[in-house]
Amino acid sequence: MTTLTIKINERSKKGKVFLEFVKTFFNDGKDVEIIESDSIGVEKNNDIIYSKEFIAKIKKAEENIKKGNTTTLNPNDIWGSLGLK
Repeated sequence: MTTLTIKINERSKKGKVFLEFVKTFFNDGKDVEIIESDSIGVEKNNDIIYSKEFIAKIKKAEENIKKGNTTTLNPNDIWGSLGLK
């Protein structure tokens, strides 16, 4: 078995086409499988894989909510709610 790491600029025209090809051609996962991707929205077996940084931010936000470390904003006075007025 060979592992191949490819860095793709998903914002470029060629990068978009290549990613679409990979998702379409290797979707069944029998012979070739996408193991890991740090690009948001790349599908693996019909599940969406999110970047590690995004997952870390979400987990940190969940921890802060559990600890009660939240800020309530007044939509009529956002800067004042943050103490920046």
